[in-house]
Amino acid sequence: MNEPISFPQPPQISEEEWEACRESGDYCPISFEWYKFVGAACAFVAHIQIDSPALREIPAVHYAVVTGLLNRCARLMLSNLALSHEGKFGETTAIVDRCIFESAIKLMWLCHGDEASDRFLRYLADGLRTELELKKKISDAISQRGAMVAIEKRMLACIDRHISCAGLTDREVEQARKLPNLAAMIESLGQDRLTYIVGQRLGSHHIHGTWPSLVMHYLEHSDDGTFNLRGHDCDTHVNQYVVIPHLVLEAMGNFVCFIMAEQEDVLSMTQLFESIQKEIQRVLKVIAEGDWDIVERADPNSPQRAVD
Repeated sequence: MNEPISFPQPPQISEEEWEACRESGDYCPISFEWYKFVGAACAFVAHIQIDSPALREIPAVHYAVVTGLLNRCARLMLSNLALSHEGKFGETTAIVDRCIFESAIKLMWLCHGDEASDRFLRYLADGLRTELELKKKISDAISQRGAMVAIEKRMLACIDRHISCAGLTDREVEQARKLPNLAAMIESLGQDRLTYIVGQRLGSHHIHGTWPSLVMHYLEHSDDGTFNLRGHDCDTHVNQYVVIPHLVLEAMGNFVCFIMAEQEDVLSMTQLFESIQKEIQRVLKVIAEGDWDIVERADPNSPQRAVD
């Protein structure tokens, strides 16, 4: 018989470890441990079984979506741990961060509001529309050729399986309302526009390889104006270890609010997540010390001020 899985133990950071980070000015060792803990906690929460007596009745596909998104966050966090355990691969962990950000926002959006069923349909259909487009291309090729080749048979079977396991038909996928963009999701969650700009737009630099991404991670700009290719020296920034766990904890809180039947159970879990967030905020406060000090007064007559 399998042993029950228990909630992971939080890191015990000694005063000596805090002092070592203060002296070096590098808080990555502490932040890394909290990041690892939140990833493990996320994996634990994702494995809450649908038949648990603490849960309300939820359609199986809907539960698969929300637990799948949580599991995606946990596994991508684990990937970042593997990549960055020596502090490197900052260019890659930034890409993974952007993926975690989007999954966490979509999870919160699905768990939020009174139109859960419609939201899940829109989420499922959004991913399946591309499958239908490919299905049409394959079907057209088969008609023109008058025969089906082996790879087409495998691809069509895979597409039909994806649609079928979602509990949908081709027609339902086609007729479903379009999924809102991430900006609209974030707005509906009551978040500031800044969340979208920083988490989505800036994060997308690393996905798409825009100029800011090249300058940040792949090029070095010399004083003489020349550019050189950057080597394998991109650190994972300490902020990455605190911002993503904070967001994932928020998503975990939304998840338990959505799945649990009793408010008492919701409260005990959300209070736990909030206590973890406070510890991470403690680290963030030290890291960000001085960031909000005024270093220059704005000129009221500057063109930028006039535009604002």
